[in-house]
Amino acid sequence: MSASGFPALPGEALARALRRWGLDLQRGVPLARFTTARIGGPADGLVIVEEVEALADVVRAAWADGLPVTVLGGGSNVLIADRGVRGLVVLNRTRPLRFEADGRVWAASGVLLPTLARLCAERGWGGLEWAIGVPGTVGGAVVGNAGAHGGDIAGCLEAVTLLLPEGEVATWPADRLALGYRTSRLKTWPTTPRPVVLAASFLLRPADPERLWERMAAFSAYRRRTQPGGSSLGSMFRNPPGDHAGRLIEAAGLKGLRRGGIVVSALHANFFINEGNGTAAEVRALMAEVQRRVFERFGVLLEPEIELIGEWEDEAEDPGGCPVRGEIGGARGEPPLGPVGDPGAG
Repeated sequence: MSASGFPALPGEALARALRRWGLDLQRGVPLARFTTARIGGPADGLVIVEEVEALADVVRAAWADGLPVTVLGGGSNVLIADRGVRGLVVLNRTRPLRFEADGRVWAASGVLLPTLARLCAERGWGGLEWAIGVPGTVGGAVVGNAGAHGGDIAGCLEAVTLLLPEGEVATWPADRLALGYRTSRLKTWPTTPRPVVLAASFLLRPADPERLWERMAAFSAYRRRTQPGGSSLGSMFRNPPGDHAGRLIEAAGLKGLRRGGIVVSALHANFFINEGNGTAAEVRALMAEVQRRVFERFGVLLEPEIELIGEWEDEAEDPGGCPVRGEIGGARGEPPLGPVGDPGAG
């Protein structure tokens, strides 16, 4: 048993799986460089996988050893604790793609969304062009029902291949995922571990490649005009019904508000920028302050779009397994009471 209270890395089953696939277990690797915000403490253990079968085998083996597993894709829309992540982190670099003649596309969960959008457009298949500027991977996009410019995963997803908590691999039709605005049955899974997305199948429509490229160029140009560059987690909060989180934050006069190295973007208020030395604790504190002030001004509680991962000081967890989300985001439907934690902690 390790000092964290979990079985030591690697357990017997995980060690066998790593040998089968010739994979290395790295210890104490800082995770900041694997996230779009460039924030995140060390992983107890890190494995990089490039094959779908290896992804399933490694995760299943770690579960069998009693280890918590975190699968990390593109590293967007996640905030990793400054203290890091206990157990095993699996960096998903699975990239296989298969195109079929009838508009069906099979993609491994580690495929990058912009890459998938470009390759589909080249072949004259429409339906994913909105994803051209969306960071992240197919797996994360399915879990969060990613979308932009009026399109989303739900609009073209046909089925998903999952590794279920019992260790079985199963294919679910899209309608079984309860896809909603930036959420799914997978994201709100009530117990841990939750299923791991291995691959997804999309059903696209035939379209003129030139028109698809024009649409993607327009989407990319719009994104550059309206969203900041630099290191960020992506959209921090979900849009409330009939409004936009960014508009509410801006109307509350919060552009430029900062906690340490984290600042609310002056270009788009629903983005927090890491100016180079920001911490996860500072992101949490800024989120709570923004929520409090928007709630005081407009009576609207902004719900986080991001997920919190790792070991946090208070170890509080909501039913979805994301520590302290309730305290910074009203997971229990309660207004935030103020900043959470010490902005300088971690």
